[in-house]
Amino acid sequence: MTRKKFVKKIVLILLAILVAIQVPFIYRRYKIGQLAKKIAETNSTRVVREHPQYKEYKGIIHAHTSLGGHSTGGFDELIAAANANDLDFVLMTEHWSDAYDTSALTLNSVYGKTLFVGGNEIDTADGDRFLMIPGSADAAGLRNMPTTAVLEKLHSEQRLALITYPEKFRSWNSDFDGDEVFSLHTEFKQMNPFTALGDLIWSYPAYPQLTLATHLRRPDANLQKFDEIAARRPISLFAGTDAHSNIGFHLFGDDAGNKLINVKIDPYAKSFGITRVHVLIENDRPLDRNNLIDAIRARRFFVGLDAIGDTSGFSLTAIGSGFISPEFSAGDSAAWLSQIKVSLPLAARTIIFRNGAKFLETSAAEVATNQLDYGTYRVEVYRDDLGPPFDKMPWIISNPIYVR
Repeated sequence: MTRKKFVKKIVLILLAILVAIQVPFIYRRYKIGQLAKKIAETNSTRVVREHPQYKEYKGIIHAHTSLGGHSTGGFDELIAAANANDLDFVLMTEHWSDAYDTSALTLNSVYGKTLFVGGNEIDTADGDRFLMIPGSADAAGLRNMPTTAVLEKLHSEQRLALITYPEKFRSWNSDFDGDEVFSLHTEFKQMNPFTALGDLIWSYPAYPQLTLATHLRRPDANLQKFDEIAARRPISLFAGTDAHSNIGFHLFGDDAGNKLINVKIDPYAKSFGITRVHVLIENDRPLDRNNLIDAIRARRFFVGLDAIGDTSGFSLTAIGSGFISPEFSAGDSAAWLSQIKVSLPLAARTIIFRNGAKFLETSAAEVATNQLDYGTYRVEVYRDDLGPPFDKMPWIISNPIYVR
């Protein structure tokens, strides 16, 4: 065999291998397309039962811009993405700076249809990290204080202290307000690079949010730790978007943003539509900074993986008896309750947990249980009809109702 024929043969073999490698991703592109059609069809059959006491608002917690570093995103991109995704609110959490107050310089008003609230991501001397809502000019100096002192200061100023990166958190006996049990940015960074590249080529251009959602996994360890703490005292859980708009690659660019080839998998416009926080605010109170923070402090919100179906209209309520108010919502505490009710916009597999253990599992759009004892009750909902991984990655995660 001549050298020319040998080289040609090698090239053909390599091309055949390259094509063979693409086949699974081409098929996956087809399956994701079918999945998108099914989600669209089921969305059209949703039944939304409005809550008599509250109005529901959807948004995201944990977002950064280039103002605090670690990001390439700017205000214009952020505002456009929030409006395009019909977000009611975005809680900004800019990284601190020794030179200036990033929480004051970030977005702090209504732009278009979205309310922005300026906060900070802060560190403590004990190595813990929190989202501080609203932010403060003191953000940088908090890294020199122990966690207990930081929390005392924040609470004295009526600020929220929400754990971020719980896998690195240490001070679990401290008086924090909430726990970021799921981080979209962290999940992005943990994707298998080989499968992610194949999806980026074949599926992402047509179905960006759904494609990314197929890589998400239930945060088992974080939920287990949350249940352990919530069994002892009321706290909230939430999903943090941790939006940076900075994961990807480019070739031959400059600081003005001009790039010959630029691929970014987490622009705000895409990440804002994957997982969101749905907050309940009393009907007679408008959506503004104070009312939003009050609702989060009261733990009246749930997490929705909206990329696989709109979760608006979900509710977890409990019926009391005797001297107790007749209805409670997720986040409430009560001395005694007689019944828990779960309402879904679509029939799906629902698991009610009590103190972290499975209490009831059923598949229906309406769920009710009358056998209550003291404990911490929360709900996870799964869309088994969509197949893996959504039979194991929750569609909805509620905050608990506390029966004391």
